[in-house]
Amino acid sequence: MIHLGVNIDHVASVRQARYPDQPDLGEPDPVRAAHEAEMGGADGITVHLREDRRHIGDRDVELIRRLSRVRLNLEMAATDEMVQTARRIKPDTSMLVPEGRREVTTEGGLDVAAQLPRMKDVVATLRDGGMIVSAFIDADLRQVEAAAEAGFDVCEVHTGPYAKSFFECGGDMRRGNLRSELDRVALAGRRITELGMRFNAGHALNYHNVGPVAGLRGVAELHIGHAIVSRAIFVGLREAVAQMKRLMVESCGGW
Repeated sequence: MIHLGVNIDHVASVRQARYPDQPDLGEPDPVRAAHEAEMGGADGITVHLREDRRHIGDRDVELIRRLSRVRLNLEMAATDEMVQTARRIKPDTSMLVPEGRREVTTEGGLDVAAQLPRMKDVVATLRDGGMIVSAFIDADLRQVEAAAEAGFDVCEVHTGPYAKSFFECGGDMRRGNLRSELDRVALAGRRITELGMRFNAGHALNYHNVGPVAGLRGVAELHIGHAIVSRAIFVGLREAVAQMKRLMVESCGGW
């Protein structure tokens, strides 16, 4: 059955807007958000500990790791500092992502192929620390092959281009560019599983466009954050997570 990993970064973004230097006093607390997501049916919690600590902080990750009863997926850059932080906190999964100081959120996949020796070293160090290691990559077969060579356990396919096309086409799968973007994700997913890695997907998925991706054969888990946190403003986080999980399960058809 398909799983849902809920990214709660933007809960911390709201806190930081009002309490940038008081994570223990500020609200909303992402630690409480993790609990609400669990109660709504989340199979995992995702947080991105950025180098500039713009939203999620070390305190948040440490408390969520200690208190969460579902898997913790730590998004991180492949820097020495972050590798050592991950080895100290020991999330269930460490997911390597590209990181830019000026980006609002992660804008593209990690170029594993261009930095293969470094990726091999980082993956080996994280796996030695007892973690599953994931790569956030574009739907590009060259990157899939490189991820397998680097030793990654999981590839999360970047669904941003699909989501953009879905919006531009009004969700009409008869429009060629939308169909082709979904097919690119599906093709990458098939190759990921052929190479013995787990096929995950995420980025810019929402309540309107999630169905076709959740319905792809072999996809194990979707990571979704902004859409769920946005809906939570109106219905509460627990219900927002439950609604997304229902859509995903209905779309995957129980395969």
